[in-house]
Amino acid sequence: MSLRCGIVGLPNVGKSTLFNALSDAGADAANFPFCTIDPNIGVVPVPDERLETLYDIVESEEKIPTSVEFVDIAGLVKGASEGKGKGNAFLSHIREVDLIVHVVRCFDDENVVHVEGDVDPTRDVHIIEDELILKDLESVEKKVENLKREAKSGKKEDIKNLETAQRLKEHLETGNAARTFEADDSEQEIYRELFLLSDKPVLYACNVSEDDLQSGNEWVEEVKEIAARFDDEVVTFCAKIEEEIAELDEEEKQAFLEELGVESGGLERLIRAAYKELGLITYFTVGPKETRAWTVRKGAKAPEAAGVIHSDFERGFIRAETVSYEKYKELGSEKAVKNAGEMRQEGKDYVVQDGDVMLFRFNV
Repeated sequence: MSLRCGIVGLPNVGKSTLFNALSDAGADAANFPFCTIDPNIGVVPVPDERLETLYDIVESEEKIPTSVEFVDIAGLVKGASEGKGKGNAFLSHIREVDLIVHVVRCFDDENVVHVEGDVDPTRDVHIIEDELILKDLESVEKKVENLKREAKSGKKEDIKNLETAQRLKEHLETGNAARTFEADDSEQEIYRELFLLSDKPVLYACNVSEDDLQSGNEWVEEVKEIAARFDDEVVTFCAKIEEEIAELDEEEKQAFLEELGVESGGLERLIRAAYKELGLITYFTVGPKETRAWTVRKGAKAPEAAGVIHSDFERGFIRAETVSYEKYKELGSEKAVKNAGEMRQEGKDYVVQDGDVMLFRFNV
């Protein structure tokens, strides 16, 4: 399972600077709108101290982290849903991501142009939200027209689908995001097949000055109030600092972070928040050839986790041999874990826990 995050926001809020620092993919960063035209994509390994520890214990030949794919989507502007500022192309890129990372400018700098003239996070957030809703409304209106023709057949299913689409249209017309639309099980299919932009989960990334990195500021508090509506995650970062950190080795990076008074860089905090927003966890497999991290949704059962490795593992699942990371670290080896009776034999109904070290048994 690969997590795909789309970095969005108004022009000049720090999206491409953040992307460069996170993925080292070299997206342009310039002080004018629409510098980024095509979406830049960077696959970033997920930093996880547990993977490092397991790798050292097992002494595997290879260490393979799980990864996050970041997509740097060019700056949206008011009117993007109508095609302004290459809006239609940019909005289509958002449709393909799992999570929207909404970068919000929470710093003042007269040398960095703001497309709306001044710093106002609440206004900026609503501009992006409104454009997503308007684009969704366009999609739903087309769907309604198609369903009107189908409903002429008189079939109950067609009539029900039309009613659902019309209700969704009214919901969007009042300025509500699709993710607040209430749909029962019978309505889910017509709703989900539209892949609505404003239905996607959002993580807010507040770009602040270096002075505000630890304490935040009144603009960050504004964003937190907005995020609270949907219980969304908020991460504070400084794009300039992330650029500097990206050029340091691990030892220098840790020293720099300590000097700044923060525990981790923006990448780690973004990924942790993204996992929480999407309800994802990590489990591990270990062996002489490789120690590897895998991503699975929270609440997944053992066969589903096995299927992340290979579909054959899920189809032929017999059982999972499982131990927690903490216990594996404490005992220091697989042999010690087994000798201590800590290796559990779990069946198809076992719910995988974050940090589980697992070995799957299956029939081919």
